Amino acid sequence: MIRIQDLTVKNFMSVGNTTQAINFNQHQLTLVLGENIDQGGDDAGSRNGTGKTTIINAISYGLYGQALTNIRRDNLVNKTNNKGMLVTLTFEKNGVSYHIERGRKPNLLKFSINNEDQEITDESQGDSRKTQQDINTLLGMSHEMFKHILALNTYTEPFLALKNNDQRAIIEQLLGVTILSEKAELLREQMRFNKEHLVQENARLTALKDSNEKIKENIERLHSRRKAWISQNKQTCDKLQNAIYELEQLDIDSELDDHEQLASWSDLNKHHTNLTKEIATVERALEQADKNVQKVGADLDDLEHANCYACGQELHNDKLEEMKDKLQKDYGDAHTYMIEISNKYDKVKAKLEDIGTLDIKPNTFYETAKEAYEHRGNVESLKKTLAEKTDELDPYQEQIDDLKETALQELNWDHINDLNSLKDHQDFLYKLLTNKDSFIRKKIIDQNLAYLNNRLTYYLNKLGLPHQVLFQNDLNVEITQLGQDLDFDNLSRGERNRLILGLSFSFRDVWESLYQQVNLLFVDELIDSGMDSAGVEASLSVLKKMGRERNKNIYLISHKDELQGRVTNVLKVIKEAGFTSYDNDVEVAG
Repeated sequence: MIRIQDLTVKNFMSVGNTTQAINFNQHQLTLVLGENIDQGGDDAGSRNGTGKTTIINAISYGLYGQALTNIRRDNLVNKTNNKGMLVTLTFEKNGVSYHIERGRKPNLLKFSINNEDQEITDESQGDSRKTQQDINTLLGMSHEMFKHILALNTYTEPFLALKNNDQRAIIEQLLGVTILSEKAELLREQMRFNKEHLVQENARLTALKDSNEKIKENIERLHSRRKAWISQNKQTCDKLQNAIYELEQLDIDSELDDHEQLASWSDLNKHHTNLTKEIATVERALEQADKNVQKVGADLDDLEHANCYACGQELHNDKLEEMKDKLQKDYGDAHTYMIEISNKYDKVKAKLEDIGTLDIKPNTFYETAKEAYEHRGNVESLKKTLAEKTDELDPYQEQIDDLKETALQELNWDHINDLNSLKDHQDFLYKLLTNKDSFIRKKIIDQNLAYLNNRLTYYLNKLGLPHQVLFQNDLNVEITQLGQDLDFDNLSRGERNRLILGLSFSFRDVWESLYQQVNLLFVDELIDSGMDSAGVEASLSVLKKMGRERNKNIYLISHKDELQGRVTNVLKVIKEAGFTSYDNDVEVAG
């Protein structure tokens, strides 16, 4: 239940700088009478222009930020003071207390829940929109509905005088059909959000897919390079292996042994050759020495016959002895030399005999040991290179694994599938909510329209109106009397006012049955204009019963002094010195 508790007004319309307050917590029928002292007061019977309707306008402004009629907000500020306008309103809903402060010059909107501020904003900046939306949601009642079920007045165009589309809008809101539109609007916002999310997710997945494709292409290129590297590496290893195999066909250790033997054989062969040459030289020298000995011997024999060994002439003793001494010396030298040569020959011959017969020359693959050592070095180098190539790390596999593990991202379509499913579901619901022929719409209308017509019949009977008013299934309204169709303009002013009351009471009953009960009701001059005494009595009877049985606090704004004896309380709205004030409620004796 929404229970409006109290209202304070300052510098609002005809209310001046002195704050005026009204408490709405009493369950009673209160008559609101005006007294314009500036125009003579009660003595002159002046009831107009006091500011009675200001109360309703203040409530309207406090709740919705606008008056009942199209009065600009700045024109709501008291023209004399022209500043400091402030309206405060306290109400309760479902045990929670709410407080609204709204003003102009300076602009103000303050909304609190259980004495905790929710938002303080400057209306001039447009920041109050969210706060007002929160208040509207809390009330659950549009400003138009407010004027038809809570603030009944002569300024609001009667429902039955509205255009068909405007009537339909109010009835749809009343019956709960508008909820479908509101939910459709909320759903449309959700659909927009989901669509944006869907677009973003599609874009994200597309970008992710494109990225993965590029990464896969890189991986494929790396695979190709890896394959080529593996092939090249294998070819290199095979060549190295073949080269090693070919080189190892030669027993390099044996080859090196053979070269060592060859070196020894060569040294011995060289020594043998040198000795052979030397002995040949010695043999020739020995042969020559023997010839020299023989010749000197022959020369000595010739000297025995006293002949010169050189010219053959007979020599004398002195000369002979001289020559004989020389030859003997020569013979001795020649013999000695021959002995030396002979000894040398024996030594050389002995060395040759020590050497003996030379073995067969060792056979080698390479001419030199250097080449054999180079062969072995080549084998070792090739084996080292082969080992390095065999152990060489794959330069591409790590890159491939890294791209697969870190760069490639999993494409999860679950979320976008959920979003698409949600989109389909939202589309279905949106059509269901917006289609005028949907079974939900028909169900809501069928359920609530019968109750509306029932309450309308009830109130029209209680108000003594001899007309039948019926809302059709298409939400058009039909007015008949004695079987004849009538228009709203066919009715007298009094009849129209009673119909307005009956229709508003019916609307209120339907509203409270579907949404929230409201403690407050204003009836502004509807029973004053054109309504006969029977209509007034019938209206008062309905209002009293409503206040008594349904705990409503009803304010009847009127010019009729005679009504003072028919109500519980009287609230006087006094206009004096250009300003409006509210006299304390005056209890009327029963």
